[in-house]
Amino acid sequence: METVKELCTTPTKKLKSCIEDAYDGPALELKCINTIRALSADQVSTAKSGHPGAPMGCAPMAHLLWCEVMTYSPSKPEWWNRDRFVLSNGHCCAMLYSMLHLSGYNLSMDDLKHFRQIGSKTPGHPENFMTEGVEVSTGPLGQGISNAVGFAIAQSHFSSTYSTKDFPSIFDHYTYVICGDGCLQEGISSEACSLAGHLGLGRLIVLYDDNLITIDGSTDLSFTEDVNMRFESYGWHVQTVGDIESGVKDLRASIEAAKSELGKPSLIKIRTTIGYGSFNEGTAATHGAPLKPDDLSQTKLKYGLDPSKHFQVPDDVSQAYEARTEVVESRREAWEATYKKYKIAYPDKATELERRFNRELPDVCLDSLPTFAFGIDKPQATRKYSNICLNAVAPILPELIGGSADLTPSNLTALACSGDFQKDSPSGRYLRFGVREHGMAAICNGLFAYGGIRPFCATFLNFAGYALGSIRVSALSQFGVLYIMTHDSIGLGEDGPTHQPVEMIESLRSMPNINVFRPADLNEMNAAYQVSLTNFKTPTVICCSRSTVPALENTTIEKGMKGAYILIGEEIKAPDLILVSSGSEIGLCLAALIKISEYGIKTRVVSMPCQEIFLAQSQQYQISVLPGDIPTLSVEASAINGWHRFSHAQIGMSTFGVSAPADDVFKKFGFTDSNVAEKAKILVEHYLKSGSVPKLMDRPIFDDNVEDGMH
Repeated sequence: METVKELCTTPTKKLKSCIEDAYDGPALELKCINTIRALSADQVSTAKSGHPGAPMGCAPMAHLLWCEVMTYSPSKPEWWNRDRFVLSNGHCCAMLYSMLHLSGYNLSMDDLKHFRQIGSKTPGHPENFMTEGVEVSTGPLGQGISNAVGFAIAQSHFSSTYSTKDFPSIFDHYTYVICGDGCLQEGISSEACSLAGHLGLGRLIVLYDDNLITIDGSTDLSFTEDVNMRFESYGWHVQTVGDIESGVKDLRASIEAAKSELGKPSLIKIRTTIGYGSFNEGTAATHGAPLKPDDLSQTKLKYGLDPSKHFQVPDDVSQAYEARTEVVESRREAWEATYKKYKIAYPDKATELERRFNRELPDVCLDSLPTFAFGIDKPQATRKYSNICLNAVAPILPELIGGSADLTPSNLTALACSGDFQKDSPSGRYLRFGVREHGMAAICNGLFAYGGIRPFCATFLNFAGYALGSIRVSALSQFGVLYIMTHDSIGLGEDGPTHQPVEMIESLRSMPNINVFRPADLNEMNAAYQVSLTNFKTPTVICCSRSTVPALENTTIEKGMKGAYILIGEEIKAPDLILVSSGSEIGLCLAALIKISEYGIKTRVVSMPCQEIFLAQSQQYQISVLPGDIPTLSVEASAINGWHRFSHAQIGMSTFGVSAPADDVFKKFGFTDSNVAEKAKILVEHYLKSGSVPKLMDRPIFDDNVEDGMH
């Protein structure tokens, strides 16, 4: 191998000629590709952190997509009919930033130079809320390709619903994905891609970077499956491109073939060389560490670029991308001219589309949500109240699209106003996700990111654990996905501890930017749906009971939307005790009041359907509900963790549950009116003796019986 010094003495003209002779393609095309490679490697080297190998190997794919295949609009990044691009192997983000810069997006060369720095538009993995042109946040592998399935579902639905015979091209774009081995090894991609094949999402095209390398080394260490056969079994159109280092002619033809296959999603397996051009090309050494200075210099020389220059974009490369930008912007302008005619021909459809993409709710939407009339309406399980609310707003909100992870009869999420979304019925709004919780949640993230859709999905609360990675991305990405999680406590009963979600609520509550509701009745469910529908940047989890909850007299929607409020005892000026609870245990607290009153203890009951919303209220309001200097006991058939912020003692779960009828399970773990009353009495007496009530407890005061849930 030539040394850097030897390469530096090689005439640039001669080196360029050698490269052209070895490359089956135009010289400018190669120059563009090598510019992408070097620009991406420079970002990583300047930051002294990042992943240069994948951008150097995938650059030919990126160039072909951005400079020839895709239609997009740097001036209007949110244009409805743009092709969506998802970089699923998000560690390759330096390449994506290079493409956005070259293509004219709001990403300057200075932004590239601040790769992975605080406040920059070029974070270490793509973040949709930081960088124009980035569709979704793809840090965890497998998320992006799964999000893309949501994009493809959305495109199919919008095309079926809003395109007409005289205007067939209102939504006729494609979704393109670049993914790597890691994305395909993560189980989430199997879930999502299996569903994509079932649904026949023909405008989804995945370019698989088959570079044979993972962080541990060769993929032979852990990944020897036949990916092509796997995707063929899913019902995908599959092709293989053996080499793109000597030209993109074969890849170009494969993409055209994929675009022509509208009945199946497409996977193109492409052999690449990670870290192409570096001393360590083809090895794991180029995956996650900057190239050493001498290696970067010799690599640039191999690329026909000046090794002394950093962040260099030759004029003819800039001109090539500027020309492409003019082409795609003219396509967007032509579409806009067509859409103006569409608005005249179909004003109602156009008005609805604009409302949806502007994320505006119809005026009558929230008014349609039902209320509970005490003494008139029959008490039901809160999952049934969720069903009532969902079906009240669904006819008014065509953007409300979603489904269940094969638990529709249990989650009660079927839409009476719409049929299923299937391959032959893409105008349907109900998605049969199958037993695919993680993929389901990621697909919903894609549906939301697409625009014009408010996705919902459902499973048992305990299996939110399977979806937790995608739920976290919802919160991080500021996607207002609605998660409906039923069977929300040990009240699930006979299915036992494998299904009883003792820790899941607190796991969700501990996550930033998410609202976790546990409504106690229909009025609080109404509040939960209102908060969910009006918060477009915060996902909402609504936890619902399997069992019937008692009728409550004093619940209100307005107070429920504050997260917590005094349900009983507001007239008591100096209470001795506060019981604070949520969901089905509110009824238990009310039942315990009779026994507590026999002890002469003046008691308030606070309903707290959503801790996050309560903590967002003014300090004055929070203190008015939970002063902190009154003995406070929390009661929830879930983990006690987190309740220490609001109560001095907790009746909750610190173990897994058991398999038995719900009433027996509740009794075993101390969720009875007599135990609540007894523990309330002990708590009040404890602080009467001590003479003061601390704001927070440093340690539990009850340890005589862990199983009864008191701490």
